[in-house]
Amino acid sequence: MTGTRRRTLPPQLIAALALGLVAQVGQVVLLRELLMVYYGSEFSIGVILASWMAWVGIGSRLGGAHAWRVRRPAVFLGLSAAAVVVLLPATILVARLLRGLFAVLPGEHLSLPATVWSSVLVMAPVCLVLGAYFVVLSRLWREELRSGDAAAGDAEAGGSEAGGAVAAASRTYVFEGAGNAAGGVLFSLVLVHVLSSFQVAVLVGLMLPVAAVLLLRGTGRATDGPESGSHDRLAGESESATGSVARSRWAAPRPGLARAWLLAGLLMGGLLALLALIPVDDLAYRLQWRAFAPDQELVETRQSKYGVISVARRGGQYSFFQSGHLAFATGGAEEVDYELEESAAAVLAHFAMVQHRAPRRVLLIGGGMSGVLREVARHPVESIDYVELDRVLVEAALDYVPRTTREVLESPRVQLVTMDGRRFVRSAPGPYDIVIVDVPDPATAVLNRFYTLEFFQAVDRLLEPDGVLVTGIGATADLRSRPVANRNATLFHTLDRVFDHVVAVGDRFAYFFASNGPGQVSVDPMLLRQRYAERGIDARGFSEGYFFTLIQDAPVRRLNWVLRHHGRAADDHLSPPRSPPLFPGSVQEQAAEADTLPPVVASHFINSDLRPVGYYYSLVLWHSLTRPGQDRLFDWFLNVRPAWLLPPVGLALALQLVLRSLARRPRRRHDAAFGVRAAILTTGFSIMALQLAVLFSFQSVYGFVYEMVGLILALFMAGLALGAWLTHKLVRDTSDRRALAAVQLLVALYAGAAALGLPLAAGAGSDAVTFVLFSALTFGGGVLNGAGFPLAVGCCIRLGSTADRATGTVYGNELLGACAGALVAGVVVAPVLGVVACCLMAGILNAAAFALIMLGRSSSWSAVTEEAVT
Repeated sequence: MTGTRRRTLPPQLIAALALGLVAQVGQVVLLRELLMVYYGSEFSIGVILASWMAWVGIGSRLGGAHAWRVRRPAVFLGLSAAAVVVLLPATILVARLLRGLFAVLPGEHLSLPATVWSSVLVMAPVCLVLGAYFVVLSRLWREELRSGDAAAGDAEAGGSEAGGAVAAASRTYVFEGAGNAAGGVLFSLVLVHVLSSFQVAVLVGLMLPVAAVLLLRGTGRATDGPESGSHDRLAGESESATGSVARSRWAAPRPGLARAWLLAGLLMGGLLALLALIPVDDLAYRLQWRAFAPDQELVETRQSKYGVISVARRGGQYSFFQSGHLAFATGGAEEVDYELEESAAAVLAHFAMVQHRAPRRVLLIGGGMSGVLREVARHPVESIDYVELDRVLVEAALDYVPRTTREVLESPRVQLVTMDGRRFVRSAPGPYDIVIVDVPDPATAVLNRFYTLEFFQAVDRLLEPDGVLVTGIGATADLRSRPVANRNATLFHTLDRVFDHVVAVGDRFAYFFASNGPGQVSVDPMLLRQRYAERGIDARGFSEGYFFTLIQDAPVRRLNWVLRHHGRAADDHLSPPRSPPLFPGSVQEQAAEADTLPPVVASHFINSDLRPVGYYYSLVLWHSLTRPGQDRLFDWFLNVRPAWLLPPVGLALALQLVLRSLARRPRRRHDAAFGVRAAILTTGFSIMALQLAVLFSFQSVYGFVYEMVGLILALFMAGLALGAWLTHKLVRDTSDRRALAAVQLLVALYAGAAALGLPLAAGAGSDAVTFVLFSALTFGGGVLNGAGFPLAVGCCIRLGSTADRATGTVYGNELLGACAGALVAGVVVAPVLGVVACCLMAGILNAAAFALIMLGRSSSWSAVTEEAVT
């Protein structure tokens, strides 16, 4: 009588889960670290993701080409796991020291070329190891499946060598995706709140060595050596289960004492490393700070789900940074004297408050801790709702801000709300008499959300009929610089789409006042002075004379003339603003004549959530100020048109027709190979472009993806694992090119649905509905991406590749395609043409891939099959 055999989880499954978890958490940690180095600019998200995927793809391809040389795969995986444990925290350290390698001033953005090559170099070591790890693990699983077939006649591997290879690659892919999903959830919900980046890297990285120990215990096979490569061509060779594969010396019926000690040593070493890394993390931040602001002393850092909060001191002034961005500055708790920033806060607060005749309810978004809240509270208002994104930032500031600011926060008139300002505006009860938006310039897509058409429309719904919106942005005298004229004119025209009356005042900083109430906003210094005096305010750091200093008639006329006229010609975004006439009309006269002017070029001068040109102009402005000449590259990007995609697509189709005609000759299969390889690249490219489109759209609604990026990626990877598993289970012939073509068509249809669905999701009134729609789009993209992987591997094997080479080629090319998609979509298409254009680009490419596969001759594919069999 045969006893029942207890089923345990295969060690290869555990290793694949660990690989996915480590890769996902490592990617998110490095993304957060590098976003701080690059000041949170979203175009750097595309660069960082592209660098990660490019190196993992290269590592995978190298692994596929040389996996047959590895004599003992389990030992190789163990050494690779140990390397990851060292390389991941080392990469974090290099990332923190990165700005010190460049000759950049504090606050200066790195140029686009410097961002690209620095990200590429930082990512290389750990990503190469992870890419090769995937391929070797897949090989190990394939050998175990063959061992099971020979010993027990197991048909699950597919009944053939090629089927076993596809099964092993699919399983590795599926469980790596499941590990990715688990890593994203674990990081977002737990790790980011309790551990530093170094501690997260070591704790998660140790999972790979633990899995490697299990592989050494549970793997009963090892190849004989390089000669086995000649037996690994699964298209036409087969091996004896007892001849070419020998039992590993590591095989044992139960865990040995040495392995138990090894596991215990790993766990103990990990615990000690977690404790030892606490001072290392602090030291790394202090070294990083020398590059960020060498003239300031780093007082403390705090971890937040939105980023790293840094408090720096220079003399009696304290500055507060969030992920490298200056959030605000204050004169300190001693309140010895008004610093420059507090004087600017007083000017903004009082200049804003007198734009309304009798304000009662005020909404302040940002800026309160710098002094704006304290100055607003000096006016006789009934209530002030103060919205700040990060509670950790507010708590950090309370130890350093003046006593008067802390007292105002405790006033019954003031309600402090810690949440995203955009989301608060969507749900706030209102109405308000004045809404003051004091956030930094739109140097990132996150900040740009407070300068878009959708945001202004939401604020308009919150305001009383004669309510006033006050915002501002950096400027130059008469906006003589093209980049600053583009950005500021975009803000003016976007406000003008929503409000009947828009005026701007200022030289180095432009204040924008907007209202639908006639006669409410004013640039008459006498009127504003009168309103201020009637309220009996005695404000330290501000006097009635400021109104006459800030509002000088001739500069105000010139500024508003440039803002109103720039952006009405097709090439204005590429040309300096026209000089105003010698004697422009008054602001009221200019507004009255606006209807006689040509319409605004909306594609370049209306800033929206789904087409964030304001953010893009800010990037151009920073490069023009800090890297003269390099802004020309961004100018070239502004010339990009959707029609540019058609020539390369047409060329690819023409080339396939030529290859199809050559396929009539015996033993020619280039048309089949071309179609399959094109499908692999376009799937990676398109899915990444779609995911970035979803990411940008999600960010426009929810704000800081810094908090949610782990969960977003987890959803995608969960869909990817499900898609690969469904294909493995439901498709009997994974080498059927028609199935691969069907996936390309589905991706094209999905892209079209996303182009329609993203605007609807972004405009949904309910946060819950919006989140469900974005989640569905993210998950669906993952399912389609995963579904194509087993099919592509099967087709490559049918074309004559070895199992290892096919796995490495498909995994690597898919990631290289995703790399290109991240760069093109994240740097150019999304900010310039909009997220809908990303979706349409993806749809066209995958429709072309579908056509390329179907244009391959059926007879050529049959010949490939016959050649593989013989």
